[in-house]
Amino acid sequence: MNGKRLTLVLTVAAATAAVAYAQLGAYTQTQLSATPTGKTLLEVIGDLNRYYLHPVDQEKLLRGAINGAIGSLDDEFTYYSQPEDTAIDAENLNGEFFGIGVQLLAANADGTGGKVDNVFRGGSASAAGVQIGDVFVKIGDQDVIGKKLNEIVRLVRGAKGTTVNITFARDGKPYAVKMQRQPVTIVSVETTVLPGNIGYIGLNTFYNEKVSQQFNAAVADMKKKGVQKLILDMRDNGGGLLNAGVDVADQFLQQGPIVSLRDRSGKREVYGVAKAAASDYTGKLVVLLNKNSASASEVVAGALQDNARAQIVGEQSFGKGVAQIPIDNLPDGGKVAIVNSAWLTPKNREIHKKGITPDVKVADTRYTVPLNFTGGGLKAGEKVTLTVAGKPVTVTADKEGKFTYAAEAKRPSRSAAQGEAVLDVNGDAILKKGLELLK
Repeated sequence: MNGKRLTLVLTVAAATAAVAYAQLGAYTQTQLSATPTGKTLLEVIGDLNRYYLHPVDQEKLLRGAINGAIGSLDDEFTYYSQPEDTAIDAENLNGEFFGIGVQLLAANADGTGGKVDNVFRGGSASAAGVQIGDVFVKIGDQDVIGKKLNEIVRLVRGAKGTTVNITFARDGKPYAVKMQRQPVTIVSVETTVLPGNIGYIGLNTFYNEKVSQQFNAAVADMKKKGVQKLILDMRDNGGGLLNAGVDVADQFLQQGPIVSLRDRSGKREVYGVAKAAASDYTGKLVVLLNKNSASASEVVAGALQDNARAQIVGEQSFGKGVAQIPIDNLPDGGKVAIVNSAWLTPKNREIHKKGITPDVKVADTRYTVPLNFTGGGLKAGEKVTLTVAGKPVTVTADKEGKFTYAAEAKRPSRSAAQGEAVLDVNGDAILKKGLELLK
C-alpha cells in the first residue's frame, strides 16, 4: 500500500471514528441497551442461543449481524469481507503470491466451482500439463466442485515450496497431479504492436499495487518503439486503486485536475493533478470501454474525455462514481469497505449510475450469448438428444422431468505469457473501430 493511499485511509478513518464516539457513544453494549432497538438486537441474539433447535454458529451469527447492518444501507459498494477472503484480497492487491500459475473462473452458472481460464508459461501447472478448460474436482481430499471460487483459490495458494495435490476433469475424465507452489506475479498490463506501428496497451485491473509501475514500463516501451498512435483498452476493467487511475491518466495529460472527491457535506477536493513529464505519451490516443469498465477505468476515461485528449470508443461504461475507504484492521481480521465520497471528472461530471458515454458507440462483439434452452415433459432421468448447429446435444431430465442446456460462452483468447496481448482484430468490433480512427 503506497503512502498516499495509507494517509487517506488513516486520516478519514480517524475522523469517522471521532464522529461515531461523539454522536453514538461508539455503540458499546451499554449504549445499545439504552435504546429499544439496541435492546432488541441483544435480546434476539440471546434468544437464538437459548431457544434455537440446532446449535448456533456464533461466528456466522455475528457476521450475519454485521452484513445485516451494512445491507441496511442498500449500497452495493459498501461491504464486509471475512478474514479468509481478506487474506486472498491482500495477496491480489500486493500483486504477488505462491501458487501453480493459472487463472481461474467459476465453473458453474451459480458462480461456484473453478475452471482454468489460462495457464501461464513457466508455472507448475504448465509443467504438469494442465490445460485451459480443465475443471477443479478435488484439492487434496476436499471436493471443490460446488465450493465458492475464493475457497478454491485459498486452497490452491499456500506457502512457498509446499506441494498441492489437485484432481482436474478434462472432457469429463478425471486426472490428478501434484504441483509445487511457486512465486506468481500478477501482471495487469498486456501489450503488443499492431500493423502500422499502432501500439496496444490492455489494462485489466487497477486493483494491484504494481499497476502504475507496469503501466509506466509499457508506455516507455511504446515510446522506445516509436509508437505515435496508441490504443488503451480498459474493457472489463472493474477498477481498483484510485491513485493508480490518477497515475495512468497522468501519463497522457500535462496539466490540470484529473479527479475530484466530494464528501457528504458537499465539500470538494482535487485528488489528482496532471504534471508534464518527459515520460508522458503525447501521440494520438484511442480508449476502449465496455459496460464492465468501472471506477478507476472511468476516472481515466473521464479525465481524457474532458480534456479532449482521446476518443472514447465502445459501450456506455458501468457507472461507479463513488470511492470507498478500506478499513482493513478489524479485530477479527476482516475488512470493511465504506463508500465515503463521490468522485467527479475535471469538468465536475458525476458519473455514478450514469457511466461514461463513448464518443463513438460500438457494441462489444467479443462475447456472444451462448445457446441455451429449457424444456420438460420427460420422465425423471430420461435423456433426449437434439441437433444443434448440425451437432447432437444430449440432455438429461431432472426428477421433475425438466431439462436445461447452456453452451459454454465464447471468451477472448489469452496468451500463456503474462503481459502479452492476443487480439482478434476482425472479430472485435470495438478494437476494429479504434484502429480505423487511428489510421
